[in-house]
Amino acid sequence: MHVVQIDPFTDTLGRPPEQLLGEWWTLVHCARSAADAGARVSVVQSSSRSDHLAQHGVDYHFLPLDGGRGRPSTAFADLLQRLRPDVLHMHGLGFTREVHWLAQLAPRLPLLLQDHAARPPGRPWTWWRWRRALARARGLIFCAREQAQPFMRRGLVDARTRIYEVPEASSDFRPREREAARRLTGIAGDPALLWVGHLNANKDPLTVLDGVALALSRLPGLQLWMCFGTAPLHDAVLERLRDPRLAGRVHLLGRQPHRHIEQLMSAADVLVQGSHREGSGYSVIEAMACGLSPVVTDIPSFRSLLGPLPGQLAAGLWPVGDAPGLADALVGLADQNLLLRQQRVLARFEAHCSLAAVGRGLVSAYADALS
Repeated sequence: MHVVQIDPFTDTLGRPPEQLLGEWWTLVHCARSAADAGARVSVVQSSSRSDHLAQHGVDYHFLPLDGGRGRPSTAFADLLQRLRPDVLHMHGLGFTREVHWLAQLAPRLPLLLQDHAARPPGRPWTWWRWRRALARARGLIFCAREQAQPFMRRGLVDARTRIYEVPEASSDFRPREREAARRLTGIAGDPALLWVGHLNANKDPLTVLDGVALALSRLPGLQLWMCFGTAPLHDAVLERLRDPRLAGRVHLLGRQPHRHIEQLMSAADVLVQGSHREGSGYSVIEAMACGLSPVVTDIPSFRSLLGPLPGQLAAGLWPVGDAPGLADALVGLADQNLLLRQQRVLARFEAHCSLAAVGRGLVSAYADALS
């Protein structure tokens, strides 16, 4: 089975292909996992330059997809004809123009579209475009099936369209020895909480800080360590840290090298997240790869990633925006055996989020789309 995975998003920074593949690791994981699971995989990446690379048994083709005047480029059309795929897998739900091109270039091939945190269109007069594009797909891939519901409620998804549940990505992280990681990173606390995410309204650091403040009376050794990139709520976070209960308890680490996150996750006891919505949750996947227990909001993608872990007392879910709920979840998890929690989290990662698991899910979806 030959699958062509297509990413129609052009890198606005114009990075060379080798650098791009090193930094867009989710694209690489998707291709590599399917290849490891037995599919022949070619990737077509929209780019301002033309190039070809081969990595881990996957061919990556970089080229402009847009030929101007609303038409696909001749190079794109020729490449598809030359590759002769059995299945097309395109990243993103909102690239309606590119779906139209694929319907012209390969009308008989099954097409799967993978969600990456897309929002349904808000303006009703644009719905027809989405409805027409999504109707051309044999199936849609979400991290959680429930994420298809907003599109279905607007009538954008045909009743015959198949819905597949596969995590967006995996992680190459592995657990490191805890005490060595603590010495290396300086992480301390009982428990030591780790935040990895932007300081923005969707990630909701303010509710997390409120929850931590409420938990401190029952967890007097608690420390929170916060890694973040963009920080539109930085001033609001600093204001919240004036709460006397949080004095000396919260450490703003700022931006960290990606590989250092593995050590931080190995040193911590709990990953805490307050997201209102996510396509999947890369930090949660990385934490699970390190055996770190997530205590995260009860949203579809997180529920799907964690699976049975909350019931096994190896992770926690709490309602969006509910600081007392977060405090209770942290206290409840702190009573559980750390080693047993780690073992259960790692088992869930291997079963659902590992490269092998993602590959099995994708290849199963491809085979079903061909049936």
